[in-house]
Amino acid sequence: MSATGGLRRRLLEMGLVAGTEIAVDGVAPLGDPIEVTVKGYHLTLRRNEAEAIFVEVE
Repeated sequence: MSATGGLRRRLLEMGLVAGTEIAVDGVAPLGDPIEVTVKGYHLTLRRNEAEAIFVEVE
């Protein structure tokens, strides 16, 4: 995760920690916001928030 400060803390509190499996459920027509599933719940992120998260495709 490249986020720092308050954004980093908020993303970590929402369960976006290293090794957590996430799935992209949908993207708004203009690309903002993005809906993902994390630990069984749906989370909506702004595009700039989502860009701070690095993923590994398996």
